[in-house]
Amino acid sequence: MKLAVFVSDYRNTVDTLERLDVEDLGIVFVQNGVNHAAVKENGEPSPLLQKKARLYALSEDLQTRGFTEADVDGRVKVIDMGELVDIIFNDYEKLAWL
Repeated sequence: MKLAVFVSDYRNTVDTLERLDVEDLGIVFVQNGVNHAAVKENGEPSPLLQKKARLYALSEDLQTRGFTEADVDGRVKVIDMGELVDIIFNDYEKLAWL
């Protein structure tokens, strides 16, 4: 199964993602979840960035929180709303929200 998971909060959601059994995982950071893509705690990036997944961050949510694309970890692709719609309809069979 191809699953896209929306992460909208800056809390640790690694345990939930560990239990997913999917062939293709996409993690989309939205709302406060974009902090996973741009903030380091104690010099370390978010553990979610270590997942074997395609990683995306919504540019509008980054801008709202004062981040630029330069602040985002290189493993994360910054996308706009139009690209998000394309990803949802073309790349994944199911969606989940954490």
